[in-house]
Amino acid sequence: MTQPEVTQIQRSPQQLSWFERFATGCTKVAGSSGAFATASLLVLVWALTGPYFHFSELWQIVINTLTTIITFLMVFVIQHSQNKDSAAIHLKLNELLAAHEHASNRVVAVEDLSQEELDVLRNYYSRLADLAAKAGGGLKGTHSLDDAEKLHARKHSRAKQEGVV
Repeated sequence: MTQPEVTQIQRSPQQLSWFERFATGCTKVAGSSGAFATASLLVLVWALTGPYFHFSELWQIVINTLTTIITFLMVFVIQHSQNKDSAAIHLKLNELLAAHEHASNRVVAVEDLSQEELDVLRNYYSRLADLAAKAGGGLKGTHSLDDAEKLHARKHSRAKQEGVV
């Protein structure tokens, strides 16, 4: 399978769905200092109008309803943005793994594994770290569990022959 050229992957903003454009714009605006200042000003104005409305239930309901609606909608916009960012990061990490000759391909697309499969991988890398630590070379000394076990066995065998163990 041939890799698509970068120009085939890139799309102009007009080619994105309306929700993609909306969510991207919304997260940029919502995360800005201007949005914070506007929200703070809104709360300040609301608080200052309390005496004018005699701190009525309607006065309280206005801010409660407004913030609830905004929060409800922003959950979906932020989740969409988070999903997109997470997918992009995973793709970048997968590219780095694919590009490095000593990287294990066991972790490419690891985000799609079940919790049990992730636990197996975590145990694998914990064992790899333990073996690398015993070898004294740190994690840079080996790139796979098989190599680490062979190296450890060789060193242990050599130490036994020399009577160190």
